[in-house]
Amino acid sequence: MRVMTGYVIASGLTLGGVAAGVVAQQATAPVARYEMRAETMSGFGGMGAGSGGAGAALAMAMGGTPKAQHMLWLDLGTSRAAADGKPKAEHFMPAGAKLGKSVLLKTPVSKPAEPGTTEFQRPKGRMLIFWGCGEHAPKGQPVVIDFSKLAAGQIPPGLWTTAVPIDRWVSPSSARTYGTWPSDDGKSAKPDSSLIGAHRVVSNYSPELAFNLAKDFMAPLNASNSAMGTGATLLRWGAVPDATGYYAMIIGGKQAPKGQDMVDIVWWSSSATRQFGGGLSDWLAPSTVAKLVAEKTVMSPQTTTCSVPAEVKAAAPDYMFGTLHAYGPEESFAYPPRPADPKAKWVPEWTARIRHRSSTGFLVGVEGFGGAAASQQDAPKPQCKPKKKGLGGLLGGAIGGAIGVPGTGGDGC
Repeated sequence: MRVMTGYVIASGLTLGGVAAGVVAQQATAPVARYEMRAETMSGFGGMGAGSGGAGAALAMAMGGTPKAQHMLWLDLGTSRAAADGKPKAEHFMPAGAKLGKSVLLKTPVSKPAEPGTTEFQRPKGRMLIFWGCGEHAPKGQPVVIDFSKLAAGQIPPGLWTTAVPIDRWVSPSSARTYGTWPSDDGKSAKPDSSLIGAHRVVSNYSPELAFNLAKDFMAPLNASNSAMGTGATLLRWGAVPDATGYYAMIIGGKQAPKGQDMVDIVWWSSSATRQFGGGLSDWLAPSTVAKLVAEKTVMSPQTTTCSVPAEVKAAAPDYMFGTLHAYGPEESFAYPPRPADPKAKWVPEWTARIRHRSSTGFLVGVEGFGGAAASQQDAPKPQCKPKKKGLGGLLGGAIGGAIGVPGTGGDGC
């Protein structure tokens, strides 16, 4: 058996060429691409994280703060098919990962789509959009979108960012054969799992991959929020080692009388350039984050506070849920390594990369989840009406999924 050791790919290089100003190198697509995404989830976001979710929920019920959870996603895509038509893949990890001998990457089985069972319900509410850190919203905010004036199923134009690239991760649609984990092997990363050390991926439809990771799960984000005398909300967090930048989002609302659907959905972004959703909720490359920090779309790694304008709280008096992301490092590998001679053609057998981030979820004003002003009994309970997906429900689910609101998206509950 030949073990192919990975080589680090220099930052800024791609399969199609090199940094601007250098002669592009001819390269072919690798037979296999492997991608790892590692996340440390704390606060309210950690409640749904793997097998630790039940413990986090119990910690909340007992009045404590749940322990940060580690999450790991693995995706293998190749241009080959298994010779016997039965794809199998395993990722062997260092003992510190505490995942046993290996984890199994399963190839999903396609299922026919189920007939639609939902009915369209035209929304009657509005969306109020705020952005930027500051005690008060500047002139021109909020931008108001009236759902009743939009065509059925239409997403408001200009809502999602186009300035932040959405990475094309390995997926079933981009590979002839695809394997993914977590799977049905009953395993999940633990709060004390470590990724540092030797990794090996073996399958019957891909070259063997071998590489060593030097970066571990990021430290958890310890955040708090408190009311300011001006009516603004102060977000504060501890600096996370290896963080390349920070980004915060809050979604809130104002409900109609008698607990009916929300009249207003309020969405705030810490971006000073009015950027929402899209790649900002992904695992961003350090080079991308550096560019976004320079543009003031993402907060710098030295930033540890941000004031949410008073007008946001005034517009969303009933419910405000937020997330804070700390984007982290990346490690990339390839076999064989890129030739030093730019005129030499590069024919990689495989590439692999891992990206990191640390995230936390919080309820504004709720103690124990980044809050410091109210008891947990005061936490509002958002309404849920499944099987009626009007534009408000679809859009609300999309936003909730983007910022990590538990239970959003999917069936609307």
